[in-house]
Amino acid sequence: MNSRTAKTSSHSGTAVQVGEEIQELSESLRAKLSEGPSFVHILAKSPIALQAFVEAERALSKGQLTNKQREQIALAVAEINDSDYCLCSHSTKARNCGLSEEDVQLARRAAAVDGKAEAMLRFVQLVTLQRADIRGVDLRAVLKAGWSEEEVVEMIANIALNAFTNYLNRVFGTEAVPVVGPNLASLVPAA
Repeated sequence: MNSRTAKTSSHSGTAVQVGEEIQELSESLRAKLSEGPSFVHILAKSPIALQAFVEAERALSKGQLTNKQREQIALAVAEINDSDYCLCSHSTKARNCGLSEEDVQLARRAAAVDGKAEAMLRFVQLVTLQRADIRGVDLRAVLKAGWSEEEVVEMIANIALNAFTNYLNRVFGTEAVPVVGPNLASLVPAA
């Protein structure tokens, strides 16, 4: 008996049920995405990581930040982390949600035409580059630009989620392809 089996068997039926749900999720996504992006295939190697990603993505998509703002954050973080796969994927997603080519290029440099969006991206850049070791004045600047504390927390959550995908793709050497597969959160039935 391995340690994973020992853990499951020592808990109530709830732990077994959760484990089965994660396994079903993983198998369902593998079947639906047999020709999908290699990122998904890598992520599906760990049903727990897959579940965490999908649940975080789903939750953040319902937050205060718009899809455009979330894509701008994804582009800024991917540029900093030098993730070609994520830059390619999020450039396409950004265009699909209404950002222009100029907006995409600006976001990669943590800039924007709109002053409020630029304040968000500068904050994202500082947090990412300095591993959150920022000064109070940096937080005050983004709040002064019109962002709420709730939105700032969501910015940081989006940084973390994007850093995870950047790191995963860098570690596994995922090849950048200009084709974007379906949103994982949309393939999984809501809990």
